[in-house]
Parts: sequence; C-alpha cells; structure tokens
Amino acid sequence: MIAVSEGAWQRLDDRGRPEGDPVVASDLASAVAKLEATLRPRWLWAGAEQVYAALLEAGVRLRRCHDLELVEALLLAAEGDYGAPRSVAAAHARLTGRPVPVDQPVRQADPPGLGQATLFGETAQEIDLSVLSIVYQNQAARMAKLPDPGRFRLLAAGESAAALIAVEMGREGLPWSAHVHDEILVDLLGTPVGGVPRRLAELSSRIAAALDAPGLHPDSPAELRRALRRVGIEVPNTRSWTLKQVDHPAMPLLVEYRELYRIWTAHGWSWREQWVQQGRFHPAYVPGGVVSGRWATRGGGALQIPKAVRGAVRADPGWKLIVADAGQLEPRILAAVSRDQGLERAAAGGDLYAALASESFGGDRAKAKVALLGAMYGQTGGAAAPALAALRGSYPQAWAYVESAARTGENGGLVRSWLGRTCPPSTLESSWADEGASGRARGRFTRNFVIQATAAEWAGTLLALTRDALWESAARMVFFQHDEVIVHSPEHEAQVVVSALHAAANRTGELLFGNSPVRFPLNVAVVDSYAEAK
Repeated sequence: MIAVSEGAWQRLDDRGRPEGDPVVASDLASAVAKLEATLRPRWLWAGAEQVYAALLEAGVRLRRCHDLELVEALLLAAEGDYGAPRSVAAAHARLTGRPVPVDQPVRQADPPGLGQATLFGETAQEIDLSVLSIVYQNQAARMAKLPDPGRFRLLAAGESAAALIAVEMGREGLPWSAHVHDEILVDLLGTPVGGVPRRLAELSSRIAAALDAPGLHPDSPAELRRALRRVGIEVPNTRSWTLKQVDHPAMPLLVEYRELYRIWTAHGWSWREQWVQQGRFHPAYVPGGVVSGRWATRGGGALQIPKAVRGAVRADPGWKLIVADAGQLEPRILAAVSRDQGLERAAAGGDLYAALASESFGGDRAKAKVALLGAMYGQTGGAAAPALAALRGSYPQAWAYVESAARTGENGGLVRSWLGRTCPPSTLESSWADEGASGRARGRFTRNFVIQATAAEWAGTLLALTRDALWESAARMVFFQHDEVIVHSPEHEAQVVVSALHAAANRTGELLFGNSPVRFPLNVAVVDSYAEAK
C-alpha cells in the first residue's frame, strides 16, 4: 500500500503502518506512474476526486485504491452515526479529541473546460501522510469489529473501485454527436423562434386558447393551476400523471408540452453547449450519492438522458457501443439474499417472472410480477393483495425477508444491505420516499432498501470486475446508471467486451452470494447508437 498526498508518497504495510520515510517528489505524477508500473500497489488517499482526476489529466491510470472518505461514510453509518462529517480531517479529529470540522458542501460540477484538474491545487485538502496512515489503521480496526467484516471489506473495496471508475468515466466522456442531436431536437421541437422552439410556441398558444387564458405560461405550475381552476378543474399538482387523469381537451396538449419542455431545458441546445466538448458528454459522477448506494451526478443530468435524445449517443467511426443491463436484477437479488429455495429455482434461469407464473400463479406472468414487485416495494393492498397472498404461501422465506426489514423500519430500527451498507436513521428524512421517514412509509423504505442497496453493490462489483478484465484493452466504460453500463470499444474488440461482461456478471454473483443457484444474466447489445439498444 502507498499513501499519496501533497507532492509526497510513503509506503505502508498491509495494516497501514509506515515502512520508511515519506518521499517528496517534484513530479508526483511521474513518481506515481513508476510505482504503479513496478508495484501495482493499493493507493491510499483522502478522496479520488481530489487526487485521481489530476493524475488522469497527467496520463496516469491506477488499478486499485482505498478511498478514505467514502469508507469513512460507510463506517459511520454502520456505527449509527449516519451523516456525520466523513472527511479525513474530521476522522482524525475524532481520534485526537479535537473539534470535528464540518464537511465542505457539495458543489455542482463545472462544465468541461472550465475547471481543469491540477494535482493538489487550491481546492485540494491538505492532508499529511501520517494522518492518512492513522485514519486507515483506525478504519481497519473498526471494520474488524463489525458483525461480518469480510463482507464489509468487500463493500469498502467496491466503493473505492467505484471512485476510480467514476473519475475515469467523467474524463473519458460519453460519445455524443452534435449533428444527430440537432436533427433530433429540430424534429421534436422545431427550430427556435425568438428563443423558443416553434413546437413549444405552438403548443403554448393552443393550450392558452383551450383554457381561455391568454398569455399563459404552461411551464409555470402556479399560472397553470389558476387557469385550470377558472375552467372548473382542481388538481393537487400539475405533474403529467395527474394531468393525464383529467378529461379536458387541453390535457393532451399540456402533457406533450411538458415532455418537450423538459427535453428543451434539460438536454437541449444550451445543455449541449455547456456539457458536450469535442464530441463527448462529460458528467461528474458521485458514487454512493444516493442513500441506497446508487450513483448520482453533480451536473449535466447524466442519469436522466431521455429516450428521445439517446440517438445522439453514437460510437466513433470504427467503434461500437456495448450496452449491457441486468435483467430483473432486484427480484434476483431477493432470491439470493433470502435463500428461498422456490425463488432461487425461479431465478436460476431466464425469465424469472415466467418461472414464478408457471410454478405458483397458474401461468399468469403479470400476476407473478405484481406480487413480487409488491412484496419488494410495499404495495400490499388493493388489487395486489390476492397475488401477494399466493406469493407469501409459495415463497415464505422471501416474504419473511422483506417483511422483517419493513417491521424493523417501522419500529425505528436500522437495516443493512448484504455487504453492510446501513440505511439512514428514522430521524433523517429519506430522499427515497416522498412520504417521509416514519411509520409505515419508513417500513416501505427499509423493505426496499435491503434489496435496492444490495442491487447497487452487485452493479458496483460488476463495474470493478469489468474494468479489471478490460485493463489492457482500448475499450472504456463511458456510462453507468443503476443496472446498465455502456462500453465504448473498437469494433474488432466488441466481442471480447461482450464476453468480459458476461464473465463479470457470473463472477459478481459468486463473489457476493457464493454457491447460490441464482443467476444474473445480462442483456447485451452491440450497437452504433444508444437508441438502438432498447
């Protein structure tokens, strides 16, 4: 292991204890590159965003790291101190009895070209190498005291690998064709007239006429509700789903306007001018940015690319996009973590819902899907009740697993993923549930947390193994969301990438769940455009 910070590096043993004195390097990037080539160590640093982005800028790519800030956040949550300051300075202050500094607020990322990384520049946190060593030793000791330290170490390794991958993907960028993007926008929106796309202007005029509201701005919820109220329509909100339930000639126009307005503002011409540079979209990914462990972004909206504009994501000439997503991931996760033999049988092959239907739902695939999703998401009443009753009788261990998580949440307790990620306490409002974090709503949150957080661990492990498998390849991962990954590959290496992805999926299941019969098949498409994969 080698710690790196502020123009210096130092060798550490496997326990994080110094081996020799710190070495000051006038050219740290060159020194790190030589050490990586000869030793392939695990690098220890405060955070990848502070260090690795600048190393990549200098052409240095690293295989492994231990990200102290990400791991500190995981440990704090596991110890019942979710959300406490996670910086290395804060961790060290807790150990030495000093005042604990608050974490720096997360800021939106700069569009590409506006904030080039510099190795330990003005925004980097100055951390002494000895502090890195002390904090790492403390983290290792705390991990050893957890109920299942082996699983948690795998979680820490996966989270640290995610930090490397996120920085690499942000720098590599998603291939984006400005020409195709223009064609899509003009086809959907029309050419801009006075700054507003023609189609939006037309729809706005027709909506105003239908509601007898001259000058109405349909994108203003307050104005729209007043206009609806004047024609006798009272709605709790102006979301598209709500508007679709209203019988009025203006509603289809409003729904279309909303969809097109969102594309124009979120992924239109201005967005491209900000975020696409030299044929690449460069988002800033945040591993573990959601409470479940899923990724988030700090600008650019990478995780909400609408289907309508995915045709602009195009491989370079002579290259291909390999788009892979895990089919029925969360139900398969439930089968693996609950060890329910019946559900494991259903998840051992292809279509899990079809297998459930054949075994327990009289061949009704839709009913089987409703039952399983209802169990995981807490939809336990209404039309789902008969299907859930059948599920409960046929797959009691799976039902008991999510029910136990729900009861724990309802009673104010904490639940954990398979590897040990801990949910927020009930005193903190979850960003996952609109209803808040108390009572039955809290139970629905924790019921799903144990599945969704484990699914995030599965996906993160898949990324790490895929990266390792393609280390010597020219192919690069360029996009990731939830259970989907895109690799940009030379055409002649495309089938190598496909094989690597399938092998990584199989190995991920083995690493997390041992000899479980549950399989995690990937749907893989080799395409020229992201739009062709769906």
